[in-house]
Amino acid sequence: MIDDRSPDNPAPDQAIDPVCGMTVAPAEAAASVEYRGRSYYFCSQGCAEAFRRDPEAQLAKARRRERPRRHEPAEPPAGASQGLRREYTCPMHPEIRQDKPGACPKCGMDLEPVGAAPAGAQEEEDPELRKMTRRFWISAILTLPVLVIAMGHMLGPEVFYRAMRPGWRPWVELVLATPVVLWGGWPLWVRGARSIRTLNLNMFTLILIGVGAAYLYSLVATLAPGLFPPAFRTGHGTVGVYYEAAVFITTLVLLGQVLEGRARRRTSGAIRQLLELAPRTARVLRDGQELDIPLDQVARGDRLRVRPGQKVPVDGELIEGSSTLDESMITGEPMPVEKQPGDTVIGATLNRSGSFVMEARRVGRETMLSQIVEMVSQAQRSRAPIQRLVDKVAAVFVPAVLVVAVATFVLWLLLGPAPALAFALVNAVSVLIIACPCALGLATPMSVMVGVGRGAQVGVLVKNAEALEVMQKVDTLLVDKTGTLTEGRPSVRDVVGLEGVSPQEVLRLAAGLERGSEHPLAAAIVDEARRRDIAPAQTSDFEAIGGKGVRGRADGQTLLLGNRRLMDDHGVELAPAGSRADALTAQAQTVMFLAREGRAIGLLGLADPIKESTPEAVRLLRADGVQVVMVTGDNPATAQAVAQELGIEEFQAQVLPEDKAGVVEDYRRRGRLVAMAGDGINDAPALAAATVGIAMGTGTDVAMESAGLTLLRGDLRGIATARLLGRATMRNIRQNLFFAFIYNTVGIPIAAGLLYP
Repeated sequence: MIDDRSPDNPAPDQAIDPVCGMTVAPAEAAASVEYRGRSYYFCSQGCAEAFRRDPEAQLAKARRRERPRRHEPAEPPAGASQGLRREYTCPMHPEIRQDKPGACPKCGMDLEPVGAAPAGAQEEEDPELRKMTRRFWISAILTLPVLVIAMGHMLGPEVFYRAMRPGWRPWVELVLATPVVLWGGWPLWVRGARSIRTLNLNMFTLILIGVGAAYLYSLVATLAPGLFPPAFRTGHGTVGVYYEAAVFITTLVLLGQVLEGRARRRTSGAIRQLLELAPRTARVLRDGQELDIPLDQVARGDRLRVRPGQKVPVDGELIEGSSTLDESMITGEPMPVEKQPGDTVIGATLNRSGSFVMEARRVGRETMLSQIVEMVSQAQRSRAPIQRLVDKVAAVFVPAVLVVAVATFVLWLLLGPAPALAFALVNAVSVLIIACPCALGLATPMSVMVGVGRGAQVGVLVKNAEALEVMQKVDTLLVDKTGTLTEGRPSVRDVVGLEGVSPQEVLRLAAGLERGSEHPLAAAIVDEARRRDIAPAQTSDFEAIGGKGVRGRADGQTLLLGNRRLMDDHGVELAPAGSRADALTAQAQTVMFLAREGRAIGLLGLADPIKESTPEAVRLLRADGVQVVMVTGDNPATAQAVAQELGIEEFQAQVLPEDKAGVVEDYRRRGRLVAMAGDGINDAPALAAATVGIAMGTGTDVAMESAGLTLLRGDLRGIATARLLGRATMRNIRQNLFFAFIYNTVGIPIAAGLLYP
């Protein structure tokens, strides 16, 4: 099949972005541009701006890109996971973006991919790291003999001169040093030259000037020693050379680049571990056959079969069969979760038992796993506010070093002993070499990357570095109740029998009635009967009465199950159950009455249970000096009961969703550093308004998008962990900055010759 789509001939329901080549639905395009009577659609504003600047060039490039595809297979089905163009950015300068790997034009650091690979994709090997490692090892092998030759006199004159004639030394060093400096250090020269050309002076500027000065000086001294004054020559007629300094610094910087690259790969280990959770293939049902296909070829709407022991390929809905899934990857709960037709299944979770068929709803980067990976990736590239201080220091550091190097050269040239020029040159070059600001530049981003990676391993996803830095200073935590402090789903807490009816019989009859209801309370009653191994009664004539309860028949008798209003409407006397009902209500339980033939025979108390981890989390936070405030839309009685059980002294009840952000602002106006924890769409505005928003990983996508931190397991103890993580990260940053400043403060004067007198 020939793919006849192109930027000039789009299909009616889709178009090709002429700048990046992505398929774009016109209705969902980020921007469109009219050019020569045609409409062109774009995936982003950036692509649209690039097109506006030079439409003809972009269209020509798009046509060249399209031509080779004439002989390729047809496009994957609509909705399939498409391979998107990778974009690369600098960890220290996120405004730098380009479509291929390379070095940052501002600081020279290696660029990193912006988007995480889709779930199930193989981890890409880093070609730049591989090349840099090869350059380092070859340079190290050649550097060792240069150092031995340069320091041979330390072995004893008779031993050294017998092994190497003095006149040969510069030539042997030249042969060994040239590949190291020119080939091994070539990437460093390119980055240094770019920094000078763009006036973005950085550590590679110093490396270029320092190593270049040492090598070029030595090269001239080797090839034309007669150009130097007699005072520069040794007793053997040669001029002292500094190849060992050039090769040693080059090899040392290459080692730093290799270590940095490996460190970045290690800190992205959390991302790789998350990606490895996804299966590599999926079994799709097409045309009556079952086929194994790569995960990135799964399309929305595909029907997939998942066998016992296999992982769920993508997010979707179970449509045939039933099973139990291990969802600990998302919830942290070790108990498998039963799944029936209509239930949602999450990609990368493990199918424990039973074969089922699911329909793919979210594929590629839409899946929950891919969103988690993307969140971690974005956080590792983010910068903490303390980085602003580092940026300001680095902006004046390199020019200052250049000034110090020039001043050193001039002072030694004017005041130094003979040969003054030699002392001046050596000390100036030493200043340029030793004043390497890499420690200063890497102090913050490396610490943030390690902190974010460690957080991901313990279930705390950090969306940006600012949240990590500020979290340690938070003194007030506003927390939603339902789904945050509590499980977020009702369960049966008490079953009470009246007039000689046993609690088991009450639950049997109630479960029989509720089997036909879709109300959350009904599901809780049926689940409780199943948990107690009580078979629900066989019922008939089921009728749901809106806002009140249900009615039906069992064992030939009429049953009613519902609230007080339902009982009052049917004249049921509740006096015998009144005191017990009031006691359950005082415990923040919702009471449902069961009546048979007009007489109350039992009642059930249902409540949203507090998470097992919540009491410990509240204790940890209060011990750490954090004031915990519950903000809920529930009635005051329920809120008070939950607050008393958890030891929360302050709470606000019946707060509407739109008012929660106002509560956050009120505390901020009091001068408090406020964190807000929630899990629902109604919490999103408050999460965004807080100094730090904290979303439950078991909550909604909107809440997670609005928050700076996500507790993947929905466990509030993760907030205490995040505070410890923030403290450790900031402590490491401060230590790095301290040692970087000390190194340069002490090293530069010594390199300039302070100790020579």
